[in-house]
Amino acid sequence: MTAPIPRDIPDLPPIPGHVVLPPTVVPARAVLIPARRRTVAAFRGLIALLALTGVAIELLAGGAPTTALSHFTIQSGILLALVMLASARCAWSAHHPLPGALTGAALFYVVTAGLVHHLLLGHASSPFAVQDDTGMAWQTAATHILHTAVPVAAILDWLLLTPAGRLHLRQAPVWLLYPLAYLAFTLARGELLLPGSQDRYLYPFLDVDQHGYKNALGNALLIGLALYALAVLLVALDHIRPDPLRRPR
Repeated sequence: MTAPIPRDIPDLPPIPGHVVLPPTVVPARAVLIPARRRTVAAFRGLIALLALTGVAIELLAGGAPTTALSHFTIQSGILLALVMLASARCAWSAHHPLPGALTGAALFYVVTAGLVHHLLLGHASSPFAVQDDTGMAWQTAATHILHTAVPVAAILDWLLLTPAGRLHLRQAPVWLLYPLAYLAFTLARGELLLPGSQDRYLYPFLDVDQHGYKNALGNALLIGLALYALAVLLVALDHIRPDPLRRPR
C-alpha cells in the first residue's frame, strides 16, 4: 500500500539552464604518480654518505666535538645529509619529492659554506685567510670533502636530477634566517667563553676580540648581502635552466 499523493505540491525553484562551477587549480602532484628512480636514490645516498664522512672526520680529527659541531660547515653538512637521505627514500619508494624550499635551503647552505671557505678563509689574498698549521692528512681530506666535494655533488644533483622551477624568490629571505640565527649563536658563544680561549670565535671575520663588535657586525652585514644575492641567483638559475626530467616531445 502506497501513501497518497498530496494535492498541494510546493513550488520548486527553477533549475538553471547552465551551472557554472568556479574554476579550480589541481596541482600536478595530485594527479601524477611519481616513478621509482633508483639511480637517483643511489646517487643521493652517496652524497649523504660523503657529507657524513666529512663530518665524522672533523669530529674524530681532534678537538672538542662541541667546537666542531659549532661550525656552520658541519651543521650545513649534517642538514644536507639528512635531506639527501630523505630525498633518496622518496626516489626509491616512488613518493612525492621533498618541498623545493627545503632542498633549495640545504643546497644554499652547503654552497655558502664552500664559497666562504674558498673566497675568504682559504684564499691567500683574503684578509681573513686562515693558515692550516695542523698538517694532518685526515683534516685536509675533511676540508676538501666538506668545502669542495659536497657542494659540487649537491649542485650536480640539483642541475641533473631535480626538476626545474621549484625555487621561488619569496624563499630567499627565509633561507637567510638560519645564517642570522647562526650569527647570534656564534657571538653569544664567544661572550660565554673566557677571553683568550682557543676557538672563541670560529670565523676570523666575526672575531670581536680582533675587530670589535662594530666591524664584526659590518662584516656580517656584507656577507649577508652577498648571501642574499646568491640565493636570488639560485632561484633565477632554477627558472632558466633546462628541466632534466622533462621528456622531449
